[in-house]
Amino acid sequence: EPLLRESLALHRNSPLCSSCHSRMDPIGLAFENFNALGMWREKERNQTIDAAGQLITGETFSTVRELKHILANEHRQDFYRCLTEKLLTYALGRGTEYYDVETVDQIVQRLDRDKGRFSTLLTGIIESAPFQKQRNQATATAAESGDLSEQRSETRQIAKNQTQP
Repeated sequence: EPLLRESLALHRNSPLCSSCHSRMDPIGLAFENFNALGMWREKERNQTIDAAGQLITGETFSTVRELKHILANEHRQDFYRCLTEKLLTYALGRGTEYYDVETVDQIVQRLDRDKGRFSTLLTGIIESAPFQKQRNQATATAAESGDLSEQRSETRQIAKNQTQP
């Protein structure tokens, strides 16, 4: 039975699979020294694990530490941008659009300035125009449909019932 590296090489050689596998395989293989439970291992099926790889941008690495160094130093902005876009997508409940680029750029600049602090990312998203506008639109829609006034009446009734013996 072939090792994982050998199996993945077959996918990279297939035209239908290579576009994704050439991007993901080097990164995934760098983590092969970790088993399914996250424990470090040197061998798989009595063969030494080869964690070396080359990113599609050309950088080569031999260990997961070298990959981490490349990503943290050479591709920091890319990481910040991807993380920001993914978290913003989650926060908005929709994909990012062309009009979100300025927001993402501002958050990435703040992340870079603050050395990647997660609180900077969260604050940037919460304070962003797309997030604030989305929240205001949801409130306005609820108010227009009467849901908001019904919710307020129910809340008042619950509070009144809790204060009465």
